[in-house]
Amino acid sequence: MTTDQFLPMDDKSATDVFAANGIDVTPRKDQGVMKVVRRQGLDGDRPMIGDKVTVHYTGKLLTGKKFDCSRERKEPFCFNVGKGQVLKAWDIGVLSMLRGEVCTLLCKPDYAYGPPGNPDKIPPNSSVLFEMELLNFEGEILTSDGGIVRRIKVKGEGYSNPNDGASVDVHLEGRCGDRLFDCRDVSFIVGQGEDKGIPLGVDRAIDKMQRGECCLLYLNPKYGFGSEGKPEYKIGPDKDIVYEVSLKDFKRAKESWEMDLNEKLALVPDVKNKGNQYFKAGRHHQAVIQYQRIISWLELECGTGLEQHKQIQDYILTAHLNLALCFLRLKEFSQAVENCNKVIEQDKSNEKALYRRGEARLLRNEYSLAMADFQKVLEVNPSNRAARTQLSSCQSKMKEHQEQEKKIYANMFQKFAERDSKTGRPKRRRDESARSSMNGEVGIKRRRRSQDCPS
Repeated sequence: MTTDQFLPMDDKSATDVFAANGIDVTPRKDQGVMKVVRRQGLDGDRPMIGDKVTVHYTGKLLTGKKFDCSRERKEPFCFNVGKGQVLKAWDIGVLSMLRGEVCTLLCKPDYAYGPPGNPDKIPPNSSVLFEMELLNFEGEILTSDGGIVRRIKVKGEGYSNPNDGASVDVHLEGRCGDRLFDCRDVSFIVGQGEDKGIPLGVDRAIDKMQRGECCLLYLNPKYGFGSEGKPEYKIGPDKDIVYEVSLKDFKRAKESWEMDLNEKLALVPDVKNKGNQYFKAGRHHQAVIQYQRIISWLELECGTGLEQHKQIQDYILTAHLNLALCFLRLKEFSQAVENCNKVIEQDKSNEKALYRRGEARLLRNEYSLAMADFQKVLEVNPSNRAARTQLSSCQSKMKEHQEQEKKIYANMFQKFAERDSKTGRPKRRRDESARSSMNGEVGIKRRRRSQDCPS
């Protein structure tokens, strides 16, 4: 059935047509959004709240006048369904669809453009029609590397979320493939889920949840049980896992602005020790969370008097140094350099900051910069054997790098020679001119590199 054959229609006629041929998809069954399926979708699951959906749509008035169409723009439209980013009718209608389904939605004003309408397009208090095609949908990606994907089964209440340090009560069900390996009610402190055997991905996703929410979390190994696996759950290394998490209740921790300086300074030693415990256990992501809490509390504080000011600065510098060490272990070298720079801005001769920045730069193949850092370390402490060893390593790696470049250029010229021998030399002058130009460019590049080397 196509609804176009009935256009134009008034509100009552449209409601009768859709009631006879379709279904009411509103939760309250108030006929605010009626759906007629024009093409069945593929069998399988439907979108969940928060999923990123991709649709094509055409919007029409009940007169048959078209007011918007993604197909005419030749560009599908994407949004996170159920998050209030689009018309209420779209959130409700798309959640009822299957992948590949095409349907027509009759949307009453309260679910569409309301009493004002849309100037120049939608008259006030108008019902509208949308032809929708659900092209695709996928879970909500919570991390920049795509390691945590959330799909919300039950939407939570209110607008408050747990924060780092909050106490949370949750129900967990963990699966690897089709096998249930973890099912329990548990309480923990956000940022310290490791203490209760909770994967990093669950701990990191909790602060995106609302009270009463139930969601599925798809975790890659980095956010699950990593390369070690979890022998007690019979999970091998580098396995993807899925957790169903229900947030039953939580109590937020005090935010930085809710605490006075004395409260913060009293909490810092315990948070620092917790970070050190995680670091020693090889839980570097969890250690990062603790050290970053210290910085967030103190970075805008000045204190009263020189002694307190020095205490604050010492805590901040130590936290940055510890973060740099964590990021070195995590192979996030840019972050390591950034934290070392924070320390060096305050203390240009900080031996640990210079050394750790040199390590990060060496691992980024920035040999000249790394050498400069290790040389500064030796200026500060001539007996630092590790820096002297790293300096020798820089020199060796620079030499290896230069030898590799020589081989690359030698192979390049060999290929030119082989080409000339096959094709003869009818264009000898032009080839000689090209080689001369190329030799000049290579010479310039070599001279530039030599300026980066220590004298």
